[in-house]
Amino acid sequence: MSSLDPDGHNSLASELDGSDLSNLYGMIDKDNVHGLNLTVPEDAKGIIKPWNERDDTTHFVESGVDDQTIIYVPFTQNVRVKSILLKLGRGEVTPRHLRVYANYPNIIDFAEAETTKPHLNISLSEGETSVVEYPLRVAAFASVSSLSLYFRDSVGGDNSRVYYVGFKGDVRTLRKEGTKKLEIPAANAPDAAVLDRVMEKAGAKQTTAR
Repeated sequence: MSSLDPDGHNSLASELDGSDLSNLYGMIDKDNVHGLNLTVPEDAKGIIKPWNERDDTTHFVESGVDDQTIIYVPFTQNVRVKSILLKLGRGEVTPRHLRVYANYPNIIDFAEAETTKPHLNISLSEGETSVVEYPLRVAAFASVSSLSLYFRDSVGGDNSRVYYVGFKGDVRTLRKEGTKKLEIPAANAPDAAVLDRVMEKAGAKQTTAR
């Protein structure tokens, strides 16, 4: 979760304010983001927002016939995902659990989600009004082309609502049409030292979700 720095400011907001290089918003293939069991299917793209719009509540997704919804997020390049950033609905529409599936070429459906072991199960925080950061086991998300996020078990049991989805991490590979993916050692990647220091600082304040 986000925490306060010694001056009482939100440390997550401080790290990501401005042009923070660890925010993966620019690496998301926003045109191909979509969801399952949404009241308005097109709304899935609207919750992929730049950091300065994270508190916007005019755009959100809400589940349809029950409290389960799946959001499929593809990336334009393979990335290493270090944490998921979420702003959830409050009260009855707060989802309490998230299953994360990595690198499915198409969106995983509900039948698959119930029979497929997720890469990660996360218990979501209730009652939060701001964005919360959920750190991941980096080894399991070291080379990610897409993520399927399965939100479920809302507080009220009828609907789930999500206002914002974001990610922190870095670029691990370059994707070139007709060529083999080129691995980029972290030590040689641009601004790797800066990213490492930022993530080490964040890691010291976070506990890994399991």
